[in-house]
Amino acid sequence: MNALRTAWLFFRLGAMNEMQYRVNFFIYLFQSCVQVGTGLIGLWLIFSHTSTLGGWQPNELLVVMGVFTLMGGVIASIIQPNMERLGQEIQDGTLDFALTKPEDAQLLISVREIRIWQGTDVLTGFIVLGIAIVRLQSQTGILQALAFVLVLVLGALMIYSFWMMLTTATFWLVRLEWIGNLFQGIYAAGRYPIGIYPGWLRLGLTFLVPVAFAVTVPSEALTGRLTGGTILGAIGLTALLLALCRLVWWRGLKRYSGASA
Repeated sequence: MNALRTAWLFFRLGAMNEMQYRVNFFIYLFQSCVQVGTGLIGLWLIFSHTSTLGGWQPNELLVVMGVFTLMGGVIASIIQPNMERLGQEIQDGTLDFALTKPEDAQLLISVREIRIWQGTDVLTGFIVLGIAIVRLQSQTGILQALAFVLVLVLGALMIYSFWMMLTTATFWLVRLEWIGNLFQGIYAAGRYPIGIYPGWLRLGLTFLVPVAFAVTVPSEALTGRLTGGTILGAIGLTALLLALCRLVWWRGLKRYSGASA
């Protein structure tokens, strides 16, 4: 409960700060629509030459696009801003301001920077998902919806853990400004189902960089492809990554030498 209260507090602060620049909402919304439009053109080009892609029908690929856009919004509005700020503060030696607060330091540095206008991708993603589900003409039951929410949250936690461990490497390597561009390049692979890629790449996008669990698995929940074994695997991998993330964070703090050192 304390974690939720802290996250809600920073969300309100972030919202009040960005409400000063309301025109940014329309700018980000336009950018989001352009990205979705570009993705739709890509799908149209693909299915003008084939009827399926790795066993996925056009409307099912629309579900993948919706989840990809939605998760991208979560990353851009919450995960990426906090990780970029953390890396900068480690380099500058100003992380002390977070470490001396009467709150769990990892929780604090993970939720204190929220850019609500970047969340337009979340809105756009839900719209695309709604259209895709209607076009699929299938019944999305309560169990499918719950499974979708569960694996979506697990996927976000995996992405957070992965990016947190990369950023925490700044304690040892000092300058890692390229992390954001590296991750965005890898995440772009999630625009399509993980099954279309070669085996070695599927392995990497599943266990090294958990793009598969962040995009393809939630899409499987809405298209009737998700199995109980996949859900259990997602839960286990999330727990493992969160534990590793915590361990790397604490090891990194032992090497930190800031302004108060």
